[in-house]
Amino acid sequence: MTGKGRKRIRKSPEERKREIIKAAVNLVGEKGYYGTSLKEIADEVGMSQPGMLHYIGNKENLLSMLVTDSYDAEGTPDDFIRSGLPGSDRGDLRFPAYLRFLVRYNAQRRSLLQLYIVLESESFSPEHPLHEYFENRPDLVWGHYSQFPWSLPPEVGGWGNMRPIVRQCVEAMDGIQLRWTRKPPIDLYDEWLVFERMIFPSPVWDRYR
Repeated sequence: MTGKGRKRIRKSPEERKREIIKAAVNLVGEKGYYGTSLKEIADEVGMSQPGMLHYIGNKENLLSMLVTDSYDAEGTPDDFIRSGLPGSDRGDLRFPAYLRFLVRYNAQRRSLLQLYIVLESESFSPEHPLHEYFENRPDLVWGHYSQFPWSLPPEVGGWGNMRPIVRQCVEAMDGIQLRWTRKPPIDLYDEWLVFERMIFPSPVWDRYR
């Protein structure tokens, strides 16, 4: 028993990490990587800084947990395939349908999306821990999506010709997400549909959405 007779609740390492990540997402998303101290994050979760370092290692490793282990690991094509949604059948996998799935998914994780936007802006500095990650992001996205058997219109001529379109999708989505965090509010999904019609025009893509 501790304090006034209350039993101390022991949390698993996974629970502690989730608490740390949640606090870091909110603080870094608001103040940036350089503007947020490890002490602030530790205070937010009610831990000492040395105690928190036991779970994250260091500040740069925390960034990896936030971006590659959290943001990048969710809303993937594999998640879409498991969803059972229209267009998610591996035998007839629709790229525009996946992107609609991703936009809906991102709309449910606003804090993480804001964190990503802030870190991408900061990473223009060569000294930023994620500078190389964001510099290589177009190649990483292309390489990841290239692992899946997308069903494409014959006019496209194969996935190898999709790279400019994938680039346009990433650029459009980044811009829409940035605008989504501003005021007046917009609907993230409805806004994406406007760009979808431009990037995947009729009639070529009508049967492949």
